[in-house]
Amino acid sequence: MLIISALSIAAFSQATTQKVTDSNTALHAIQPDYKVPYGPVKAEDVTAVLNRIFTYLDTSTPAKIVDRQTNIEITDLSKMTEGTVFAPGVFRLISYEWGVAYGAMLLAGEVTGDAKFTEYTTKRMNLIANVAQYYKKQGTQQGNNPVRPILDPRALDDAGSMCAAMIKTYNVSKDQTLRPFIDNYIDFISNRQFRLDDGTLARNRPLPNSLWLDDLYMSVPALAQMGNLTGDKKYFDDACKQVLQFSQRMFNKEKGLYMHGWIQDMNPHPEFYWARCNGWALLTMSELLDVLPENHPSRNAVMDLFRAHIKSLASYQSGSGFWHQLIDRNDSYLETSATAIYTYCAAHAINKGWISAQAYGPMAVLGWNAVQSRVNEKGEVEGTCVGTGMAFDPAFYYNRPVNVAAAHGYGPVIMAGAEIMKLMKNYQVVINDSAVMFYPLGTDWRTNS
Repeated sequence: MLIISALSIAAFSQATTQKVTDSNTALHAIQPDYKVPYGPVKAEDVTAVLNRIFTYLDTSTPAKIVDRQTNIEITDLSKMTEGTVFAPGVFRLISYEWGVAYGAMLLAGEVTGDAKFTEYTTKRMNLIANVAQYYKKQGTQQGNNPVRPILDPRALDDAGSMCAAMIKTYNVSKDQTLRPFIDNYIDFISNRQFRLDDGTLARNRPLPNSLWLDDLYMSVPALAQMGNLTGDKKYFDDACKQVLQFSQRMFNKEKGLYMHGWIQDMNPHPEFYWARCNGWALLTMSELLDVLPENHPSRNAVMDLFRAHIKSLASYQSGSGFWHQLIDRNDSYLETSATAIYTYCAAHAINKGWISAQAYGPMAVLGWNAVQSRVNEKGEVEGTCVGTGMAFDPAFYYNRPVNVAAAHGYGPVIMAGAEIMKLMKNYQVVINDSAVMFYPLGTDWRTNS
């Protein structure tokens, strides 16, 4: 009896461990071991990610002001004093990173129809404007001024991103208290920021006559939004000039990538293709093209640059869906904020009809599937490189820390999620022969199988 049982077990074992061959198994249907989820995105899953981020941001950095000494909340704005500050939180309410987040929340509100995202921005912008009005009456140098960057911007970091976000908010809320601060920001960008002799926006750090690719985002979206708000062509002209003149110096046509920093008198010039600065450049062109008139003489040149850049970036995407900290160096770490920006820009460009859904849709879906894996249960965004200066050696970029408190990741992830939701509404996205494919709505994709 025992012998019979043993023989039965052996036979069963042999049957269940049969060697996989081409003749007994549909090999193409074997499920791959993907490092991140693979396949079409569900709107409810994206919404869940956006809601987690929203809850974390709303609670960790509340929209309220307090007395600096007592930390007691001031609910009556007429009772502000020279000791009034924003309640401390994980993030600052006024920063270029949070300018991105404010615009992202407006987009999320538009796409999801959930007013809480829109109100996140309008409520905070209104609070900021009211505090700024108070301190403006007191004098911009008064005490430890919490709104100094608004009243007295001293760098493009202070001005551009927040200005663009203010204009977007103004377009939604019609909050007239924002307009004087919009005008002050744009005056700084247009008339007070240091420029090279040809008008290119520049800095004198870390070396004289330096161009930071990041500065495209710290200036051009604000100029573009101001052109759209006022109808004044000069803002569009300056915005296009910045993109084209930065690109002339910093875009490597062979690689299709931008170097991070450029110094006027440096020759030869080291080229480090830092991921997030390439994101800022791509996002800059996307935001400019959104509002640039179709008949503007520089529109085609900007569009050509955008398409060349995104084509190259697509070729550098890793198999996990992420891009590397230094884009062309696969031994540098995989970084979240840049991946989110590229994902947003690809999805947005497809939705606008600027690039092919069939060619770039899978890139965007893969990018989102990677990004959402970095949003933890608390709603924190992991894997984001902290603020980064300009450098001319690889060790600097390879070893920049990542941190969940790096504000640069939150706005881009929200933008990416919202735009991916739009993309899923505009196309049939299916798995066909094991791979992600995009088809026009209303067509029977199975007939092409």
